[in-house]
Amino acid sequence: MQHAFDLSVSASGPLAGDILLPGDKSLSHRAALFAALAEGTSTIDRFLVSGVTRAMLNALTSLGVAWDLSGECLTVQGKGLRGFSPPTGPLFCGNSATTIRMLAGALAASGTPCVLDGSEGLRKRPMGRITDPLLKMGVPIATADGCAPLTLSARRKELPLRASEHTLPVASAQVKSCLILAALAADGPTTLREPGPSRDHTERMLTAMGADIRTEEPLTVRVAPLARPLAPLDLTLPGDISSAAFLLVAAALVPGSSILIRDVGLNPTRTGILDVLREMGALVSVANQHMTAGEPVGDIGLTAAPLKAVRVHGDTVVRMIDEFPVFAVAACFAEGVTEVRDAEELRYKETDRISVLCGELRKLGARLDEHKDGFTLRGGTLQGGVCEAQGDHRLAMSLALAGLAAPLPVTVRHAEILNESFPDFVPQLRMLGATAGLRT
Repeated sequence: MQHAFDLSVSASGPLAGDILLPGDKSLSHRAALFAALAEGTSTIDRFLVSGVTRAMLNALTSLGVAWDLSGECLTVQGKGLRGFSPPTGPLFCGNSATTIRMLAGALAASGTPCVLDGSEGLRKRPMGRITDPLLKMGVPIATADGCAPLTLSARRKELPLRASEHTLPVASAQVKSCLILAALAADGPTTLREPGPSRDHTERMLTAMGADIRTEEPLTVRVAPLARPLAPLDLTLPGDISSAAFLLVAAALVPGSSILIRDVGLNPTRTGILDVLREMGALVSVANQHMTAGEPVGDIGLTAAPLKAVRVHGDTVVRMIDEFPVFAVAACFAEGVTEVRDAEELRYKETDRISVLCGELRKLGARLDEHKDGFTLRGGTLQGGVCEAQGDHRLAMSLALAGLAAPLPVTVRHAEILNESFPDFVPQLRMLGATAGLRT
């Protein structure tokens, strides 16, 4: 059990430094699970050790998968697509929708009976997005009024699922990944169509492991049933651009700052925050670009410059869906009025991120108006003060950064939730020169 603490951040001098982040959270999730579905021993270096990835590893243990974690190096003994053992009790996925949705797809493919459950927050996340298409494929799965817990009943493992076509209601990498995993055990090709772009980490990694997954036309993915066992992984994960976003915004808020974050994943489905920071006026550069395990990687530099308001909407929303809390903090110190639209999906994250974000920023003096699909925010109004993390790891870190540029310090209560995704956040912030204090 993690210890509770409050996090206080106050104005400091310019931030500077050269940072190497822990591995990407989305890739860590996938690498652990996909390694379990492979046949053979996988080695995954720079694995992110955090609350959400621990939930995945604990679930794999309950499914009979052997693994070893030495520092940031994870070794997994794969059991194959149908090799899971039925767990003796429900698998607890914590607050992680990625964990529960991807496990549902993997368990559907394996035919393993299981109950998937999680925190009260996770129990509020919509699960019909995955269970409806899984039922169409022949997966015996049930929900509690459209939410977790999810109950998968036993199915003969040698019987394939039904190949089908699915048009997804929202652009969601979690939903897409769930259905791709299930489709590996179907009796023919499965087609998935999305209304907009979403992260393609699953397609890239599974293809590298030998799966036949193709993008035949824009926003359409075709998944063939698995013809041979998935090959084990041997890779070093890149740094997490979602974690990098916090440090980039920190530097953007303090005049005279200049930082470099090395070896960060630059998947184009996730670089919306870089485009928006450039549009706001920050001096963002990318160097040393290369490929690692099918993913583009590079070094990101940012030098502070006066920020101006922007309008964020359309496909850019999906490409920075996890960065809106920290983007909103940057917008609080930009000149002009910032507007966010087409972002209703934020209401279905760890919290209702539109409502909660607006409420906590108002506590710090920010002036903003909430909309069904976003918000309008007036720059130059945030003053500082005390706010709540609200059980949301990204909100906790984002709100704390406001203290770097506000007239008064910012204290975030119950900030320990940040350990869910970025346990090194405070040490990294201090390394750059920020004034950040913890109080238990």
